[in-house]
Amino acid sequence: MEALTWTGSMGWLNPVLGLAVGVMVLAYAVQILVSFVPSAGVRTIGSGGIAAANQGLSGLLGRAGSYAFLAALMIVVVYLLAGIVMGPAAGIFGGLAQQLLPVWIALAVLFVVSLKFKRSLGLYGKLFDSTVGMIGFGLVMFWVFTGVFGGVFDMLITHDSLSQVSGMKNKLPGTPLARAEPEEFQWFLLGGDNLARDVYSRLVKGSWVVVQIAPMATLFAFMVGITLGLPAGYYGGKLDVFLSFLANLILAFPVILLFYLLVTPEIVLTGIPNYMALVLFIFPLVFLAVLLNSRFYTQPSLRTPLLIIVLGIAGWLYLSLVSTDGAIVDAPTYRIPGLPAFVDLFDIDPGVLVVFVSVVFVNAPTVFRIVRGLALDIKTRDYVAAAQTRGEGPWYIMLWEILPNARGPLIVDFCLRIGYTTILLGTLGFFGLGLESESPDWGTTINAGRRLLSLYPHAAIAPAVALLSLVLGLNLLADGLREESLRD
Repeated sequence: MEALTWTGSMGWLNPVLGLAVGVMVLAYAVQILVSFVPSAGVRTIGSGGIAAANQGLSGLLGRAGSYAFLAALMIVVVYLLAGIVMGPAAGIFGGLAQQLLPVWIALAVLFVVSLKFKRSLGLYGKLFDSTVGMIGFGLVMFWVFTGVFGGVFDMLITHDSLSQVSGMKNKLPGTPLARAEPEEFQWFLLGGDNLARDVYSRLVKGSWVVVQIAPMATLFAFMVGITLGLPAGYYGGKLDVFLSFLANLILAFPVILLFYLLVTPEIVLTGIPNYMALVLFIFPLVFLAVLLNSRFYTQPSLRTPLLIIVLGIAGWLYLSLVSTDGAIVDAPTYRIPGLPAFVDLFDIDPGVLVVFVSVVFVNAPTVFRIVRGLALDIKTRDYVAAAQTRGEGPWYIMLWEILPNARGPLIVDFCLRIGYTTILLGTLGFFGLGLESESPDWGTTINAGRRLLSLYPHAAIAPAVALLSLVLGLNLLADGLREESLRD
């Protein structure tokens, strides 16, 4: 079995792609240089006497760059389509494209449906009017679908992410397996790492770790920040001073040192992360209770059963989150019992719990400050005064008048904060904090691959590019949402 090249039988397109990229880079570089030279040709537009420089050489270079970019994009699409059909015959790119076929189908269906009904989908639908937003959304959903299909259903991986294959240690991308069974995938598409594990399969599995932790940790941080930030901004006074002092105290503490403290075995054995989980994870329950009570306060016949059902389910999930092996805290000298095993829905790995709690604890003060600032501004608006005149309660005004009108900045910050959390998870994995050393998360994989970076860079570059692309997608998505929310 021969090793795969990057493009296989589609290699004849490589010079064309290189030419298109070269023309694009050269055109845009020269255009930037030309923009610093004053243009002699100036013409007047309209009766107002507005002066505008003639397009000239700069316009020609811009068009050349645009055409070259479109040509390069079309060639990449050809690579992708050919790879889906031909598989490894189209090289490493072909093998990757074919393995990720469920992701391409899911993305196509999502975009087609969203574009068809975008006018009835609110801010999400308006996102598809922004090119930047669509690109960011596509990148984010690519990794979401990769994590779901690869991490949950094992549809995308080619080999077990923890299995070591003899003779594949530090092998380059496209290396064939020496003694592969007929039913096995015949290559390591992105090569092998220093423990002879498949880099591609670990990359896919690692995406599921990120997709699970980053959005959920950010969501919990927002629940904490919103629940405390709204009353601080609305009431002000001593409550605002006290909560702002606590937030500033946490923000003033060095983040990495805080993580080192929280994951220290001696600290973990005391049960401090579990106590923090007990406190931080209860905020979604408080938020739901206050939200429903303020909305249906005048309808007790509906409010009471609704609160019982919603809080009963939420409380069950809360106790399942904080209970592990039937205990909330299991210290050497004492044990606090939790849910019995037969009603405990899931157990979170202790390392993941520490990372989760740490991320929520660090992000919540920043969200608090943002929500507090928005509440201070919005509470002076006329519609808030009208709600006060109607006799609405403070929590109704905070949750049903102030919070909906602050959704634009909060949604944008939520997307950006998921990106920050993704970087933070990568940093924790890189330093070996919290997650197990065998974890396929991208930070741990980058740390394992950096030791031989000068000789075998593929093991570290692949997860680094994945991390970069996801964070880039989240930032572009936030830019698109900000652009569309400003038009409301």
